[in-house]
Amino acid sequence: MIELFHQQPPSLGNQYTDDRVLRSFLRRALPRDVLAQVEPDLTTMGELAGGELYRLHLADRLNEPVLTQWDAWGERIDHIEVSPLWKRAARLAAEYGLVALPYERTYGVFSRIVQFALVYLFHPSTDVYTCPLAMSDGAARTLVEAGDATLIDRALPRLISRDPDRCWTSGQWMTELPGGSDVSRTETIARPGFDGVWRLFGRKWFTSATTGQMALALARPDGNPPGSRGLALFYIELRDDEGRLQGIRVNRLKDKLGTRKVPTAELSLEGTPARLVGAPNGGVRAIVPMLQVTRLWNSVSAASFMRRGIALARDYARRRVAFDAPLNRQPLHIETLATLQAEFEGAFHLSFLTAGLLGAEETGVADERQRHLLRVLTSITKLTTGRQAVDVMSEVIEAFGGAGYVEDTGLPTLLRDAHVLPIWEGTTNVLALDTLRALAQPGTWEAILSLADELTTGVNDSSLASASVRARTALDHARRWFGEARDRGRLERGARRLALTIGRSLELALLISHATWSLTEEHDGRARAAALRFARSPIDLIDDDDCDDTALADDVSLPVQP
Repeated sequence: MIELFHQQPPSLGNQYTDDRVLRSFLRRALPRDVLAQVEPDLTTMGELAGGELYRLHLADRLNEPVLTQWDAWGERIDHIEVSPLWKRAARLAAEYGLVALPYERTYGVFSRIVQFALVYLFHPSTDVYTCPLAMSDGAARTLVEAGDATLIDRALPRLISRDPDRCWTSGQWMTELPGGSDVSRTETIARPGFDGVWRLFGRKWFTSATTGQMALALARPDGNPPGSRGLALFYIELRDDEGRLQGIRVNRLKDKLGTRKVPTAELSLEGTPARLVGAPNGGVRAIVPMLQVTRLWNSVSAASFMRRGIALARDYARRRVAFDAPLNRQPLHIETLATLQAEFEGAFHLSFLTAGLLGAEETGVADERQRHLLRVLTSITKLTTGRQAVDVMSEVIEAFGGAGYVEDTGLPTLLRDAHVLPIWEGTTNVLALDTLRALAQPGTWEAILSLADELTTGVNDSSLASASVRARTALDHARRWFGEARDRGRLERGARRLALTIGRSLELALLISHATWSLTEEHDGRARAAALRFARSPIDLIDDDDCDDTALADDVSLPVQP
């Protein structure tokens, strides 16, 4: 009898205790008493992420949201049924305070770091349930910043509740067909009623968290001027006391490349009752706190996806034998995984640096430099890690060979879902242009360069010191190019490369800083190896040549100059 070959699939252990990078960072970033308090929850979440939730994630692969627009008796109900994993994830998210933590302030300035450590563990096993959580966190901060006592009393306790049966989630309804990222072209109109209640009329083309209890939406009060300055922000409760949608029709669920478990919908607002948040012409300013929070969730999710893909690829490399040796003993495969690990570690440290800055700002302890850094790094971190996640997850799929291309392994989902990260909450190009605006503010460049100096000071290891020079040289080049590019067209053409250069330079500086600490405190050379591997990748992406790529972009004739 011939015994057929059986290939063992990759498996996961406790995703906290198995994660050297997270545990090492938390040992360095958190006071001992804080780490001792939070470690039981981190350990339990790690067990859930690698155990129950991961098994549900695989078993739930084919379940997607289902929209039922009509009941059996002809009544319009627009009910959306989400997957079993999402229902389980919703309860766990509330119980572990994944939105509540930064508002409870139990851990003071470290509350955001604790929150995002749990989010980082939770995210990749929950089919992007982090989307409604990010929107809810962003809504909570927006309401707090707006200072509307009525809304704060009404919504905030529900958004941050740890009781799964009381906890609300919020949507973010900004995107419309004419504008996309350009919200200045918003067509939704807001009209005040005789009862003092605003009512919204329009179509929201791409709405997140449609199964939530509330949403924040942009609309143009009747009579306001065109453009972004004529927009206002409104608070909506989706259903009345009897559970019926209030002037909202769900036209369809979007059929997307990835994040297929997220019930993203196209809505018609037909007199939806709403309450004004802030000034009737201050909508864009009012959503800044929301975007700051949701972009950070996006960044941490990018690092989390990379970590999950690498964990699976690493375990598979131990199990898969090819050409008479396990993959993890094949030199080229080793080099590939090492490169992916270094990219992930850079993204991780940049994301959690930004989380720490947000925590400092929210608790009132941020100094001027930290406020400058938070403003510019919110965009840079999101765009840098979003691009890294797509590249890393593509390599992860390839590391499995044909198995990575087969749907029922669950692996292709990771790549599809990662593709949303450079798109949601501002595309790479949109955020690159936002970076230009932040860099134009006095003190921003000084804050970036001061941070890089701080991170690379006291490096005794000669190889790390050489890598430090590379990071600082790239930043100096970036600043010089920015200062010399007086022409707006040239600045915009190079904005993506500029932002990525800053992001990758700071990732390298962060890796060097952590490696220096780890060598002394942990006597472990792995962080050093990650820093040196990352230092061999492209860091300075600035192009000094002032090229006009219009002919290539439009594919039109380009006359040859004599």
